[in-house]
Amino acid sequence: MEIAVCVTLSREQLARLAGGVGDLPVKLFAEDAACDCEIVFGNPEASTVLANTKLRWMQLESVGFGEYVGLDWTRPDGRVTVTNLAGFFADPVAETALAGILALYRGIDVLVRFQSEHRWVGDPLRTSLGSLKGAAVVLVGHGAINRRLAELLGPFGCSIKPITRGSPASVLDEALGQADLVVCTAPDTAGTRGLFDAARLAKLPAGAVFCNFGRGSIVDEDALADALDEGRLSGAVIDVTRQEPLPPSHRFWAIPNLILTQHSAGGTADELDRKIDLFLANLSRFRAGVPLEGVVDFSRGY
Repeated sequence: MEIAVCVTLSREQLARLAGGVGDLPVKLFAEDAACDCEIVFGNPEASTVLANTKLRWMQLESVGFGEYVGLDWTRPDGRVTVTNLAGFFADPVAETALAGILALYRGIDVLVRFQSEHRWVGDPLRTSLGSLKGAAVVLVGHGAINRRLAELLGPFGCSIKPITRGSPASVLDEALGQADLVVCTAPDTAGTRGLFDAARLAKLPAGAVFCNFGRGSIVDEDALADALDEGRLSGAVIDVTRQEPLPPSHRFWAIPNLILTQHSAGGTADELDRKIDLFLANLSRFRAGVPLEGVVDFSRGY
């Protein structure tokens, strides 16, 4: 049994990985290279996965797995198990969301711009600042990220309204009508695509803040840009977009009260090391024949 590594690791990280897998051979593969190993660590091209007739288990280095939906996971000796990093990014993404939210409420985004322009505004800015204390918060998606964000919002005395997968659209719409802040972390599914279109964004009260840390497919980006440009929303924090990298001509670049975090919210300096730790822990489970953590249910779409 061999392990194909499709993750870019340093020499030290690769040595640590090799030392943790025991007697199993480790082979490095580029993204588009063919590999025929029983275990894969990383996110190879879908065509590479299809061509791998030996594959038994693939540990993704992501939460998302859209490029693999619809593949035939049956192999001659049974079905392949695919695991992802569900819950892995909860802390850093929730912290990024909170940082962006506070930046908008307390005018940090504006102050950074004033600093770059060498402009001292001072007192006039003070009277325009908001406070997160007691805000009505709607959390769309109640997975690990928004659950962690709810914990971080605890000291601010916010009222939290979670919207789960089974919540009727009427419950979401009613909650949006009372929201000061909306944070969406929902996955990309048939039921969430285009969820925040122009009509739904229009349900938000004037001055609300909208954040998306789920998937870019969830939001009508032109409708959001219109709401911000026209002053109907006071700000937005956007980590994910429909097209990444964002094209230079995209409207989001030029909207001053939109904080664009460029799909970096889940990052930490030790991210790769933690991914190695997770893979090694799951490898121990795999070799022991016990259930793996983060098994993907392709029927759910996330």
